[in-house]
Amino acid sequence: MVMTSPTYDDVVRAHERIAGHAHRTPVLTSRLTDAEFGGRYFFKAENLQRMGAFKFRGAYNALSRLTPEQRRAGVVAYSSGNHAQAVALSARLLDVPATIVMPHDAPAAKLAATKEYGADVVSYDRYSGDPEEIAQALSAERGLTFVPPYDHPDIIAGQGTAAKELFEDAGELDALFVPLGGGGLLSGTLLAAGALAPRCAVYGVEPEAGNDGQLSLRRGGIVHIDTPQTIADGAQTQHLGAHTYPVIRDRVTDVLTATDAQLADCMRWFASRMKAVVEPTGCLGLAAARERSAELRGKRIGVIISGGNVDLNRYAQLLTAPH
Repeated sequence: MVMTSPTYDDVVRAHERIAGHAHRTPVLTSRLTDAEFGGRYFFKAENLQRMGAFKFRGAYNALSRLTPEQRRAGVVAYSSGNHAQAVALSARLLDVPATIVMPHDAPAAKLAATKEYGADVVSYDRYSGDPEEIAQALSAERGLTFVPPYDHPDIIAGQGTAAKELFEDAGELDALFVPLGGGGLLSGTLLAAGALAPRCAVYGVEPEAGNDGQLSLRRGGIVHIDTPQTIADGAQTQHLGAHTYPVIRDRVTDVLTATDAQLADCMRWFASRMKAVVEPTGCLGLAAARERSAELRGKRIGVIISGGNVDLNRYAQLLTAPH
């Protein structure tokens, strides 16, 4: 099957498909935050999405487009956690068998939830194994439909619905900060921004230890890196995708980075200021916005909180670590 590049029309259709299945998550605001940063801040709370992350949007959109034959045969996906849960839950809702390839050291909460949703989990070592190769092999052996974590038009379109809702609910924004791993959320966001807020500057934010997106933008081609060592497990990707990279290259304002220390500090900030549980990857947008708060003074700023799935013991460690 030849897949065409996604457009904003695909985002609109995806929004129609997921309506009544995905939550329309709230846009959080805080007068204390606005006073602290000197602007108007709008947080799209995808940590309150079904299964705890934006990933449900893309997964449900993709699985809802399967043929009856594909639904009967089942799907296979790979993920460190959030895409795994998203596919597993979507598959359960749509009565589709699901097999998920997950690293053996995936966060315990994400692994448990994936199994509880009914998926068959296949483990691998994230630092020596290739999860896509494993998933593709299972696809070929068992006749399963492969559902990639980010590099697919239906995934991109589904993820773009989060930004579509944000612009609809918050209105025009001057800048928007978006977590970046493989680029599904960022490329979908860029499609929505281009149609609904063309003057809004959109920044992708990835871990400093895994800045393949930033390198790709600077060098003009997809850069591959080793699996990065970072607490942002949802952004431990090695490269952007064939579908996500062109959208990001052509539309993004810039790709920024955040350190693990900044992410841990933002987790504490969310917990104390907004009473919100946010996983490290979900803090990427805030980390970059905080660093640039001086130049953003007086502006309307959007931040996508991508997820809140974090093992409670690990969460407690990160909140209480010296800083």
